[in-house]
Amino acid sequence: MAGTGTSTTRSPSPERGPGAPSAEQALLRAGQELCERPGALRELGALLEAADPAALARLAAALGGLAAPPRREQDGAEPPGRDTALAAVAERAERVGAAFLLLLQKLEDARSQESPVKPIPKRVLGHAFIFAVTHKEERPWTTARSRAVAQEVLERLLRTAGCASVQEFLQGKEGDEDGRFGEVMGILKQELTKDTWKRNPASKDVFSWSLLRVSRPWLCPHLERVLPPALLLSDDFQEENKVLGVRCLHHIVLNVPGADLCQLNRAQVVFHALYNHLYSREAPLIQAVLLCLLDLLPVLERCQRRQGQGRASSSSPWHQVLQLLLAHMEAEHRLALRRVYAGALPAFVTRLGILIVRHLKRLERVILGYLEVSDGPGEEARLAILQTLQCTIEHAWPRMPCRLPVLLKALLRLLWDVHSERGPTPEPVRAALLQEGTQCLILLDRCCQGQVKVLLAGLHSCCEENRLQECFRKVQESS
Repeated sequence: MAGTGTSTTRSPSPERGPGAPSAEQALLRAGQELCERPGALRELGALLEAADPAALARLAAALGGLAAPPRREQDGAEPPGRDTALAAVAERAERVGAAFLLLLQKLEDARSQESPVKPIPKRVLGHAFIFAVTHKEERPWTTARSRAVAQEVLERLLRTAGCASVQEFLQGKEGDEDGRFGEVMGILKQELTKDTWKRNPASKDVFSWSLLRVSRPWLCPHLERVLPPALLLSDDFQEENKVLGVRCLHHIVLNVPGADLCQLNRAQVVFHALYNHLYSREAPLIQAVLLCLLDLLPVLERCQRRQGQGRASSSSPWHQVLQLLLAHMEAEHRLALRRVYAGALPAFVTRLGILIVRHLKRLERVILGYLEVSDGPGEEARLAILQTLQCTIEHAWPRMPCRLPVLLKALLRLLWDVHSERGPTPEPVRAALLQEGTQCLILLDRCCQGQVKVLLAGLHSCCEENRLQECFRKVQESS
């Protein structure tokens, strides 16, 4: 009969007669009519009392679908009538948010009355979380009201789940593997494939926002789910998606053990994806890629060491990246890119140590070229190049005596230019340039058996500029 108790635990059987709809059908219909019938929300509240967990999960999925942003074309192009569709989504999101608030309140009330307490369906929490993250930030499909409702849903969700933060909700409590990140990724799985991720404009936002809030050791069990979408994002033609994908890859590298990254050549796959981006001309992307590579290359080096290779090999990733980096730096004239390249160079020199001698000829040309040109009031590139020179002198000091005439001339010219130029450079930046340049002279003197002191002796006695005299005095007094 239509009134049997089994009708609330599974979908009606095909033999069911044309009688009254089951409780689950009525629940789903009320959810789907939220945006069409004013009284649907009250009806939904009454039906929630008798709904079982499976029906609630299907209702949550239906609610999330109602508030989803308009689907795009396969290539990510916007469909016709975009503005009207976006306004309708924001309006529906307000009503769907109210329904989620009601649903979560019912679950919270039921949980407080149960003894022992029954677990809240993870599927319901997952759909509510995805709805909240989709609509809580300023996006083309949100308004101030829809964002406020989504934020309220997120806060109610955390309270219902008994969590103090989003991180605790996704990861689980300390010592508890029962986080909800796996459930969220399970729901998003179909929206993060090669053919679907660009059609739903919110999928990449929900994925990246959630991923960046799951840290070590909770991320490792989900590696197979999170790595492919991150690679997809980084491989897109739009710079915004590339940068987002690289940041996701960087988070994965930082929060997944190296041994797991080395399995199945995952680290090598990530390296090749990042290496190809080094040919880009966009400074934000290059900066994200270099930061990620600096954390990935040690992992890749350990993998290769187990296979009998190492940093000393000329084909090692460290040498490949630095060789390409120096080639681009030598020919680069855009100041934004020069700052990004120069900012990463000291870390590469330090990592390679004495092996930097393989790149000294080109590195010297880069250092000399960057010291000659001011890159703006902040002088980020010049300061970074001075740090690079200091690292190079410390690690490759046996090769410095033969380069002393060229380096000494470049440093003295830098000190004079910084002192004499009357540009927009702030005084603290000038002082930093003079200090770093002086430190380079001191290091050169140490590895050249005091030759710098001898060559500067005459300058120190005849120079009338107080600031330069102070720099020379520090060199003369250094031990």
